[in-house]
Amino acid sequence: MPKIPRISAERMRRALLRDGFIEHHQKGSHLVMVHPERHRRTSVPMHPGTLKVSTIHKIMVEAGLTVEDLIRLLD
Repeated sequence: MPKIPRISAERMRRALLRDGFIEHHQKGSHLVMVHPERHRRTSVPMHPGTLKVSTIHKIMVEAGLTVEDLIRLLD
């Protein structure tokens, strides 16, 4: 199993958009994204720099993505 890639919040946002998520709303620096067909919801902290691995993992679990799925969805 590959390691979780270290990515920025913007790259995570773009990967989720490619997977079918839409931007629902933003409160402060946290962008809430939902998937209309799979009924999943996740929050991406839109902070500068790279996200912590634990944050990326949490987003992946909430979005129903595997490490392989995330790598495929990245630029």
